[in-house]
Amino acid sequence: MNFKVGMISLGCPKNQVDGEVMLEKLNKSGFEIAQSIEDSDVMIINTCGFIEDAKREAIETILEVAEYKTAGLISAIVVTGCLAERYQDEILKEIPEVDSVIGIGADRDIVKVCQKALIGVQTSFYPEKKYLLLEGDRMLSTPSHWAYLKISDGCDNKCSYCAIPSIRGSYIERPMESIITEAKSLADKGIKELIIIAQDTTKYGVKLYGEYKLAELLKELVKIDGIEWIRLFYCYPDRITDELIGVIAGEEKICSYIDIPLQHCNKDILRTMNRNGSYDSLKEVLLKMKEKIPNLALRTTFMVGFPGESDEQFEELCRFIKDIKFDKLGCFTFSPEEDTPAFDFDNQIDEDVKKRRAEVLMDIQYSITEESNKSRVGNVYRVVIDKKENSHYLGRSYLDSPEIDSGIIITSGRELKSGDYINVKITDYDGYDLIGEEI
Repeated sequence: MNFKVGMISLGCPKNQVDGEVMLEKLNKSGFEIAQSIEDSDVMIINTCGFIEDAKREAIETILEVAEYKTAGLISAIVVTGCLAERYQDEILKEIPEVDSVIGIGADRDIVKVCQKALIGVQTSFYPEKKYLLLEGDRMLSTPSHWAYLKISDGCDNKCSYCAIPSIRGSYIERPMESIITEAKSLADKGIKELIIIAQDTTKYGVKLYGEYKLAELLKELVKIDGIEWIRLFYCYPDRITDELIGVIAGEEKICSYIDIPLQHCNKDILRTMNRNGSYDSLKEVLLKMKEKIPNLALRTTFMVGFPGESDEQFEELCRFIKDIKFDKLGCFTFSPEEDTPAFDFDNQIDEDVKKRRAEVLMDIQYSITEESNKSRVGNVYRVVIDKKENSHYLGRSYLDSPEIDSGIIITSGRELKSGDYINVKITDYDGYDLIGEEI
C-alpha cells in the first residue's frame, strides 16, 4: 500500500521551494502526493514564523489539520518550516495532535520523518541550519510556465526587527553551476519565467567567490533556451552595482522590474533598524536605476510604526513615496518579535496608530497606481497568460510578478492557454488591474 502525503506550505517563496524539494523526495520514495487534507494519510505543514500574523496563520492551520486527525480522517501530522525551527518542542507540548516537529535543517530527512509518524514514532530534532535545503529536484507547485529559483538562503544583515537570521541561520549560497543546471532543468520542463529569490539576492557571490556575482549569474541564465523572462526579487539598495544595472538594462530576457525592500527612508529610523540609507541616498540609487533602465518597474515594501517613529518621520516616508512613485508597493506594521533587539526598544507605537499609518500609506499608493494605470491606456505590452477566467484571461506584463502583483484582464478572439505570450493593448483600468485586448 502506498501512503498518501499532503502539504500546506505557508509564507514566502523560499519556503515554498523548500516544500517542493520535500515533495519530490517523498514522491521518489514511493509516497503518493495527495491534493487535499482528507485524501492524505500524513499532512505536512511547512510553516512561516516571521511576524505575528504569519505565526497566527501557521498555528490556525495546524489546529485546523488537527481536527481532521481527531476525526480520524488523517493518520499523522508533521510540522516543519520557520515556526517549527523557532518554537520547536513548544508545538508538541501545546498541540498534542502533532506527531512530529522538525527544524529546517531536517527537511532532507522528511521521508524518514513521515514514515515514522505513520507508525506512531514521534520525531523532534533540529539539526544545524547549515543543513537546510539549498538545492534538489523539485515537484513544482507553481503553474507550468513559471517557477522560483532560489540562489541562497539565510541572512547576515541582522536588521534589529528581524528574526530571520536566528530562524534561517547565517547566509549560505549555491555554486553558480548548480543554479544554472537547475535553471536549464526548469526550462526543459516548460518553465518560461524564472523568479530569482533569496533573503538577499544582491549579496550573491560574496560567500563562495569573494565578490558580487549576481550580474554574472544573470548573464549565464539569459543564455538558456526556453527562458523568456527573468525577474529579480529581494535586492538590497546598497548592493545594486553599476554592473547589475547595466545587465538589467541590456538583456532583453531580464524584466525591467526589481524588488527592493526599503523598509523606510528616514536615516534615523533606518539606523535604528540597523540598515543603511537616507532619503537622499535612496532617492539617488532609485533615480539612477530609473534613468539607466528603460521603463523600470520598482517594487518595494515599507514598515510603519517602528519604535520611536515620529509623525514627522512618517510624513517624510509619505513624501518619499510621492516623490519616487513606486509601481508596486506593500506595507506592513512593525511586529515586535521576541529575540530581536527591537522587541525591547523604548517608544513602542500604539497598534491603532500603526494601522492608521499603514492605511494612509496605501491610500497614497493607490492614487499613484491609479495615475500610472491611466497613463498606460493605449500602450501595448508583451503579456504572458496565467489562466482563463469565465470569458476572459488573466495575464501579466513585465510590470507584474505572479501571486503578489495585480495584472491584466484580457479579451481575445482566439483560444489561449497558460504560458502563451501575446501582445495586448491596454484599453482601460479597474483599480489596480489593467484591462486590455489581444492585438
